[in-house]
Amino acid sequence: MKKLIVLGALMSLIAALAFADDKDGIFSFQVGQFEVYLLVESEREGNASILVGVDEAILKRYVPPQGFKHTANAILIKAPRQNILIDTGTGAGGVIIEKIKKLGVEPDKVNAVLLTHLHGDHFGSLQKDGKANFPKAKIYLSAKELEYFTKTNVNQNAVNALAPYKSNVVTFEPGILNAERRQQLLPGIFPIAAYGHTPGHTIFLIESGRAKMLVIGDLLHVAVVQFHLPSVSASYDIDGAAAAATRAQVLTYAANNRLPIAGMHIVYPGMGFVEASGQEGFNFIPME
Repeated sequence: MKKLIVLGALMSLIAALAFADDKDGIFSFQVGQFEVYLLVESEREGNASILVGVDEAILKRYVPPQGFKHTANAILIKAPRQNILIDTGTGAGGVIIEKIKKLGVEPDKVNAVLLTHLHGDHFGSLQKDGKANFPKAKIYLSAKELEYFTKTNVNQNAVNALAPYKSNVVTFEPGILNAERRQQLLPGIFPIAAYGHTPGHTIFLIESGRAKMLVIGDLLHVAVVQFHLPSVSASYDIDGAAAAATRAQVLTYAANNRLPIAGMHIVYPGMGFVEASGQEGFNFIPME
């Protein structure tokens, strides 16, 4: 009973700190001194056929008869001394850039772009016609990710997206989620290894005072199934087994520590809490 009372009080506090603008696809949440905005770039019908090893019984159990939505999101963080983007969307229609402008941030006022990984729906807004869209920003991504997509298994679109930034492309080694001490990438921003989806896939822990949030990147693609069955991976995952293990670890950590999460493929509002359900699964509680 006490647990329920505490959780209810927590949800009331969250509601007071969150702001929704469904019409514009912008949802904000206060993390200490950080203003965190989830920006919806696009939304379309979801496709559960990308899941690996699921049968009709599973789909019937978890996928609503009317189907489900798939979204592409990015995150803007207004920190006390800088503006930070986590991922940039595909770039289609300039939607993400227009939304950060609406929030009072011009592209040349973005100080840092943190990339969870080098798939096109995450780096697409970095450049246009060979020119940097964020001319004063440093671009941060894991060294392992950069190595894989620019040397080992070259993604020319990723190479082209990063090219205008030259020496402003900065690599890092992400830390471990449950480590007692973590290395800061930027003040209050901690990169965490979340390998599997790609070899260097990184999530980010945002921390200000006692307030925290996890930005989980592409930890899930079909949330209506994968929250309940984190062992199920998608065809987009380069290492499905590693992705499943990472997904279970991160969701368990978020549930145990009551950390809000934000995801690049979680439908609007794209932020919420997870709670353990059953032997391996989780329920997702969207913010309101």
